[in-house]
Amino acid sequence: MSYRHLATRRDGPVERLQLNRPDVRNAFNEEVVGELHAWARATAADEGVRVAVLGGEGKAFCAGADLTWMARMRHYTEEENLRDARAMAAMFAALDALPVPLIGRVHGPALGGGTGLAAVCDIVVASHDAVFGFTEVRLGIMPAVISPFALAKIGVSAARELMLTGARIPAERARAIGLVHAVVPAADLDATVEAYVAELLLAAPSAVAATKALIAQVAGHRPADVFDATSRAIASQRVAPDGQEGLAAFLEKRPPRWTVT
Repeated sequence: MSYRHLATRRDGPVERLQLNRPDVRNAFNEEVVGELHAWARATAADEGVRVAVLGGEGKAFCAGADLTWMARMRHYTEEENLRDARAMAAMFAALDALPVPLIGRVHGPALGGGTGLAAVCDIVVASHDAVFGFTEVRLGIMPAVISPFALAKIGVSAARELMLTGARIPAERARAIGLVHAVVPAADLDATVEAYVAELLLAAPSAVAATKALIAQVAGHRPADVFDATSRAIASQRVAPDGQEGLAAFLEKRPPRWTVT
């Protein structure tokens, strides 16, 4: 599939996606939202993909909404705004629900919806120059459609501070609140991403997908409330082909068949 605003490349089982609007710091507009949603659907359906990496071309990861798009929004009716917001919410939900790990490779500004993209990534590697922020309130709006994903990452306390002030924060602060997992010099960004890719390729594809789904199912619930779901999940995976292969490989002291070296 070809895209106007996205650049994609496949390296074996690794799908690499770049936001490709460097002239506007990879800002969102309706077309970008639609293309990201289409990419998420295609990647979810592609059994050959085991890891996806999301980055941005140029000097920014994603600086939020495109100014031209924002200018059009001023003249939208409430119904048109509702349709627009639902499309964006669906895009973030599709990225969040990918059955494969999504690694965010973040450099420069990651603001507004760019911070939302970081929130739906399973693992985020940021360079020291990365800057995050829920800046919407300073424009008189709110970080509404990204809030479920951001709250799941950073919690209520940090969300209250950052979403209400609209303050920009450096990568180290983003790591401290759980939005980012590794902060490295720009020169080490790719090597750190590749180290995570290598780790993920050691894991069984179906086990990774099932575990990602389980995390979403279990989060926020008391252990007793998910007792049956967690028991059924491990019982199912133990008898699944990857579960059987993994146990056999361990007992036979050999690499499992899914291992990529």
